[in-house]
Amino acid sequence: MAETIVNLKLELRRKVREEMRALTEAKRATGAQQARKRLEQQKAWKDAKAILFYAPLPGELDIWPLLPDALAAGKEVFLPRFDPASKSYLAHCVKNPESDLANGPFGIREPGAHCPQSPLNQLDFVLVPGVAFDLHGRRLGRGRGYYDQILAVVRGKTCGVAFDEQIVAEVPVEPHDITVHCILTPSRWVEP
Repeated sequence: MAETIVNLKLELRRKVREEMRALTEAKRATGAQQARKRLEQQKAWKDAKAILFYAPLPGELDIWPLLPDALAAGKEVFLPRFDPASKSYLAHCVKNPESDLANGPFGIREPGAHCPQSPLNQLDFVLVPGVAFDLHGRRLGRGRGYYDQILAVVRGKTCGVAFDEQIVAEVPVEPHDITVHCILTPSRWVEP
């Protein structure tokens, strides 16, 4: 049974990634801008005081322009930083994106060693990337389980962020997979 789910996940990742490669840069940019505007209108965003962002990888919906806006609005901004000792990501505070970031071990921008760590359970809003989501809040990640570790500890609202093309009928899940509370796309805000 578990092997079947693993295979279903692999196939879904392949299918969604193939569909995502067909998106033009212009459509990605327009979609990201629409999603950012939609997010700024949400009560969960407006009320959030401590937000965990993600540094978008190529092809992921780019929420990065909201980071300086959140700082300017007086929100605390955090990014995941890989901790080799625990083999997990921890939340570290970012005050200045220009000077606080460096490439981490997986080539992803993350806070430098000088940035203070905060407990994940102190965050009240978490932006979560993924390969695919369904409308029940189930998430298909890249397969390493790092975000599931984060989601298992966070007490605040978790928000899946994706292009509309990444929303599928059903994401296969295993016992360790954790759902998100809401989903943001360029065209909608869904709270399962």
